Amino acid sequence: MRIAPPLVEVGLVVAAQGLKGELRVLSSSDFPERFLEPGPRWLQKPDEPPRAVELLRGRCLTRKGLYGIRLKGIETRSQAEALVRRRLLADATTRPPMAAGEFHLLDLEGLEVRLDPAGPALGAVVDLLHGGNDLLEIRLRHGGQSVLVPFVEAIVPQVCLEEGWILLRPPAGLLPMEAQPVPADAIGSVGQPES
Repeated sequence: MRIAPPLVEVGLVVAAQGLKGELRVLSSSDFPERFLEPGPRWLQKPDEPPRAVELLRGRCLTRKGLYGIRLKGIETRSQAEALVRRRLLADATTRPPMAAGEFHLLDLEGLEVRLDPAGPALGAVVDLLHGGNDLLEIRLRHGGQSVLVPFVEAIVPQVCLEEGWILLRPPAGLLPMEAQPVPADAIGSVGQPES
């Protein structure tokens, strides 16, 4: 039995496409080549180990984020329907190259979250959720509570992969009260006596 390389989820099989075994896949990847370039992929059913498959070809469907793919050995609609709700995985070591200032979202998992570049960690990134905007799930250091933070430049203005942290500039109300940053002028200030 061949051991699979480290894998990354790139999509979810959502339906059969046509009558000849094509699959409709909802992408969770920013890289179309994960669906268009032939080669090894893996399918995973919940609570089961991944199973190796071979991608023969793929095409972009008209709806945003949907691809039609053909896998070796899947030739009928009923075979394709049996694969619905399987996760499509790819080799994580063959990630497409990134431009300067870009990074793979998976590289963010485990990074410390700071409110100040030189300050202590507020928590750590534990997961990434895809939606209209990507969301970072951050587990707070105090209390272990998790919060979802939109991964947009206005809120996460700095990512330092090499140093292992991201900078968070949360708008009011995004973090629970116990995690709210204390204004600098409130630290050590003493109230003025009444006159």
